Amino acid sequence: MHESWKEFLESEFSKPYFQELSQFLHAAYESTTVFPAKTQVFRAFTTDLAQVKVVILGQDPYHTPGAAHGLAFSVPSSQPVPPSLVNIYKEIDNEYGHHANKSGNLKPWQDQGVLLLNNVLTVEAHKAGSHRGKGWEQFTEATVRYLNERAEHLVFMLWGRDARSKKTLVDTQRHLVLESPHPSPLSAHSGFFGNGHFEQANDFLEAQGLTKIEW
Repeated sequence: MHESWKEFLESEFSKPYFQELSQFLHAAYESTTVFPAKTQVFRAFTTDLAQVKVVILGQDPYHTPGAAHGLAFSVPSSQPVPPSLVNIYKEIDNEYGHHANKSGNLKPWQDQGVLLLNNVLTVEAHKAGSHRGKGWEQFTEATVRYLNERAEHLVFMLWGRDARSKKTLVDTQRHLVLESPHPSPLSAHSGFFGNGHFEQANDFLEAQGLTKIEW
């Protein structure tokens, strides 16, 4: 984890809800298969807080072996591009005519200041949503509040019900909030396609004198 998150993370880790979550996770990793690997659970927080320009909120990690590696919507370069990310790339292609990434690994976005954070940071193998309601949602809410207070001129991309529920935590006078349905094949045609979020994000960043994201 990056040093810039130390104060925030130490504060959250000491709270009763997180201690209960930690006990649950310890037991889960001992008794079941959990993704991502322990060493990658907080990978989103290796992004320097001072460099964050865009926040993309996912739901929970991919629950199939080899896919989740701690960044929302992202998979290791050796893995096939998952359906939701296929649709994200399609929307970028709609807006720009191409997308920069050659695989499903979104580390190049992270390196440019995109915080790829899931609402729930762990999942049991082959059981989508299995770690919901264990405390991660409170942690993610605290993260969004912290970002809202400590940073200026962020873009929050909120796709789907879970992410959109965080809108009330963001000061829309200081930050740009972009909302749409989730890019999942089940909902992408209900308003994700055509949302124009990637161009809107870059227009906002450019207006603030910040470098655009190479999507």
